[in-house]
Amino acid sequence: MLKRLIPVIILALGVGGFMALRLTRPEPVPVEAQERSWPVEALAISLSEHVPLLPLYGEVVAPEMVNLVAPIAARVTARPVSDGQRVAEGELLVALDDEDLLSPVRQAEAEVADLKAQLENERIRHENNRQLLTQERNILASANRQLERSRSLAGRNLTSQADVDAARDAVARAQLSVANRESAIAEYPSRQASLEARLSRARVVEENARRDLARGRVEAPFDGRVTRVDVAPGDDVAARASLLSLFPLDGLEVRARIPRRFQTELEAALDAGTPLVAVGEGGQRFRLERLAGESDPIGIEAIFAVEDEASGLRPGAMVTLQLRRPAVEDALAVPYAALHGADLIYRINADNRLERQRVERLGEVRQRDGGRWLLVRAEALNDGERIMSTHLPNAVQGLRVEVTNAPAATGQDS
Repeated sequence: MLKRLIPVIILALGVGGFMALRLTRPEPVPVEAQERSWPVEALAISLSEHVPLLPLYGEVVAPEMVNLVAPIAARVTARPVSDGQRVAEGELLVALDDEDLLSPVRQAEAEVADLKAQLENERIRHENNRQLLTQERNILASANRQLERSRSLAGRNLTSQADVDAARDAVARAQLSVANRESAIAEYPSRQASLEARLSRARVVEENARRDLARGRVEAPFDGRVTRVDVAPGDDVAARASLLSLFPLDGLEVRARIPRRFQTELEAALDAGTPLVAVGEGGQRFRLERLAGESDPIGIEAIFAVEDEASGLRPGAMVTLQLRRPAVEDALAVPYAALHGADLIYRINADNRLERQRVERLGEVRQRDGGRWLLVRAEALNDGERIMSTHLPNAVQGLRVEVTNAPAATGQDS
């Protein structure tokens, strides 16, 4: 009997122990919900005048580059310069064979001399024709008188009909000679004009040949740098074949594509005479001269002149520019980390809560340490207020934050 009660007693003790532990357990401390604060950094707003920068990528071009060509087919005897070499005005670049250049000159001179001789012969022939015409007219008059005498004698049967016919033939021959001589004299002005025209044409050919002879020594038309050398000494070149190219040292320009939304602003500044300067990566300065005459849907090309010495610049090179646009007022510079989305920043109110604020993007500014900040403007922002400079992916309106730094003023451009 006792053995049967032992399990029941053990179970009763277990249940009693569990109830005793449950009744003597400590009461849990009630949990109170606490709002989390996100650590962020802040900047104090300081509105002022800034000069926004517009980053551009441009190509160096040489609009005054000249391509020097051979005046005629000839052989290259000398080329004392090389690609990339700097040359002075008047310096010899290429020399062509004098014999090849003199041959057209000699031919043209011979043609001119021949036409001059033909003109002189024509003048002498004309003078002879005029003198002979007087004599032939006298002969014609004499023949006519002889014909009249023959007819008179034939009427009195003192001469034969054959004599009359012979006198008539003599008159006809004299008339033909006079007509031919008069025709030759009448044609003289046209023959003279034709020869003079041919002579003028030959003189032009001679002048061209002499000019080509002078151009056989190709000299630098200005101080510049050689590029694209196409010949070497000993080469036979055709007429108008390219020899080399040359661009002036002070004639380089940079062409960069300007987005369409900045075109009106820059045109107004140029019309007002406001100097617009762009700075290259190495500190080189470029002055905006004008905008191109044609545009496209993407934008328009801006043409910059090199203000400093164009050392290191070559046509075809790509350069990165920072164009200093006209100054804007009541703007603030913020780090890119402060921007959420395309045009959203957050202001920190007195309760350390975020307030969404949309801004107008004005461009970039460069800081004294070389960094780039975004230049923005918003009518609802005032001096002394704080904005969040930390990029917080979960930032929303009303989010509580904890500022971990002493807010400094918004950045100043250099």
